Amino acid sequence: MGSISVSPTTQTTLQTALNQALTSYTTTHPLSKKSHDEACQYMPGGNTRTVLHTTPFPLTISSARSCHLTTIDAHTYVDFLGEYTAGIYGHSHPSIRAAIETAMNRGWNYGAHSAIEQTLAKSICTRFPTIQKVRFVNSGTEANMMALATALAVAHDTPSKTKILIFEKAYHGSTISGKPTSPSKPTINLPHDFILAKYNDIEGTNHLISSLPPNSLAAILVEPMLGSGGCYPTTPSFLSTLRQLANEQNALLIFDEVMTSRLSYHGLAHTYNITPDLTTLGKYLGGGMSFGAFGGRDEIMSLFDPRTGTLDHPGTFNNNVFSMHAGVAGSQILTVEVLDELNERGDRMRSAIEDVLRAHKLYEGCTVPDAPLTDDSVHRIDNPNHPPKMFVKGVGSLMCVHFAGPEREMLGGLFWHHMLDSGIYLAQRGFVALSIEIGEEEVRRFVGAVEGFVGVWEGVLRW
Repeated sequence: MGSISVSPTTQTTLQTALNQALTSYTTTHPLSKKSHDEACQYMPGGNTRTVLHTTPFPLTISSARSCHLTTIDAHTYVDFLGEYTAGIYGHSHPSIRAAIETAMNRGWNYGAHSAIEQTLAKSICTRFPTIQKVRFVNSGTEANMMALATALAVAHDTPSKTKILIFEKAYHGSTISGKPTSPSKPTINLPHDFILAKYNDIEGTNHLISSLPPNSLAAILVEPMLGSGGCYPTTPSFLSTLRQLANEQNALLIFDEVMTSRLSYHGLAHTYNITPDLTTLGKYLGGGMSFGAFGGRDEIMSLFDPRTGTLDHPGTFNNNVFSMHAGVAGSQILTVEVLDELNERGDRMRSAIEDVLRAHKLYEGCTVPDAPLTDDSVHRIDNPNHPPKMFVKGVGSLMCVHFAGPEREMLGGLFWHHMLDSGIYLAQRGFVALSIEIGEEEVRRFVGAVEGFVGVWEGVLRW
């Protein structure tokens, strides 16, 4: 491995500490361990949603209230994961509960229209200026699948238009990922003709597009902030470049705002003053229920008009009454003021974490990256352009704590277990999504736990 390797002393110290953390975790969560072992008899790895797997086994939750999760082992944690952005309302908001009870009292599975779906559609079109007409689906994945299918349908008169531009480390659902592939770990991406560019790289993206065969680009799909890819903010110039390239190539520009629409009341497209042709939504906009949506310009969406259009779009649960009722309730909860307060709290929290890292001199002599680290060479000890070994990225109420360097995997594991020991639940990869139930006290607790971790490991966390 050469200079990328961890020194033997550091390797031993970190591995010993991580082994102790894993042993302690197993000892203090015996019922979760038992639940996992039983689940493994019926599901591969005891799992039906890959992102929820954690090492050595996931926690099993028995109940949740406000911003707290309680496991079957009776341990309670402050929930800083927020169901990967979908749980923005917390776990027991009375308005969401009332909406679900209303739906239950009126019955379900109509196989017909209900008035509540047009109420939700009006709310979305009113809130997001880039969406003139909208259609509902069941998840953000499905929303992005439909948006790409729409783009290819628009281009169907030009057979050469098959290519779809996405970005490295972007995640647009389980079947549309910018993760690198290898013979040993293929993706389950849709069989579209995807091409990959580096996020925030204007020069590289321009060069890639110019190298394509003429009239071959059908769509550009981009998040206005990389969500699952590490919460890397974009730049207005990058998005405006994509808008220009889409115009020049006669391709559709699609903004995936499944996560990012919560970072500004009208969405990040409005914040950056960029108008995409289509926008995809999901997560929290269904009030915490299963939900997705795609919409955009009237002339594009009119293709789905059953009276005059050429495209079909069925879906048993597209307009299910639970998501429709909960979505309307959620839209009334998330006012401009509530969202502004939530995102300002997130900005303060991220700034406080950065203050901790700077106070311990972890940023000295380093460059915080503005795009995901896809080149392993940046983690080498002898690389002069290395990032900090621990840094945070994000916008508003979404953020991610990152680790770099040859010890990054062990440090990330130790961090997750340290935060659990501090009563804080977050994604094992460091992802954080605040809910409106998270207050200043919970934020101070999180920052204090980060301070405690850095205090223990600052010697390893410096290059």
